[in-house]
Amino acid sequence: MSNAYPLIAILAAYLIGSISFAVVVSRLMGLKDPRTYGSHNPGATNVLRSGNRAAAVLTLALDALKGYLPVVAVLVFGPRYGLDEGTVAMVALAAFLGHLWPVFFRFHGGKGVATAAGALFGINPWLGLATLLTWVIIAAFFRYSSLAALVSAVFAPFYQLLLWGGGPIAVAITVMGLLLIWRHAGNIRKLFAGTESKIGQKAHAAVVEPKRAAASAGARHRDRRAGHRHGAKP
Repeated sequence: MSNAYPLIAILAAYLIGSISFAVVVSRLMGLKDPRTYGSHNPGATNVLRSGNRAAAVLTLALDALKGYLPVVAVLVFGPRYGLDEGTVAMVALAAFLGHLWPVFFRFHGGKGVATAAGALFGINPWLGLATLLTWVIIAAFFRYSSLAALVSAVFAPFYQLLLWGGGPIAVAITVMGLLLIWRHAGNIRKLFAGTESKIGQKAHAAVVEPKRAAASAGARHRDRRAGHRHGAKP
């Protein structure tokens, strides 16, 4: 039976991670399904686009807790059942994967930023704090949640390796970082195109404004051409 304990812990973490709180909270608060508007991502940032900050904050907290609690449970109760650092790493990764591909929601999940942050705080509060501060600094300067998440995903494995060493924990954090970057592929394209929405901005606004600017520039160009043609006439 002792050999089954790590598998039970990993499976439980995945099932907990599979609870999509963005969808659950939105339903309970009478909001639209976050998978039907904005970025279609069931996460706190997209819930914020609904205009309900309380729902977004609650989603953020619950998504973080589902990464934090399984890790802490293994750290506190695991040793008596022979669960070691490797199990802690796998449990953190399983909760994160549950958020990305939730079995309860047809495997349509979010990008995992809050859940990964919760897992990091569970593994090491100092690591979680360092990563959170990285996110806050980038978000405060650039106002892009996606950019802050990408930078944090890159820095978290380096913090672990430089300050606390390698091992299974470092591997799990690196895998989470790579998956976070992959899940943000669409955001990366939008950042380069200048159409990514900023924190608190309606999803369509970042797209509408560049289109308006382009239309305005096109109209000015046509007016200049018309003026040149008019001036050239005898």
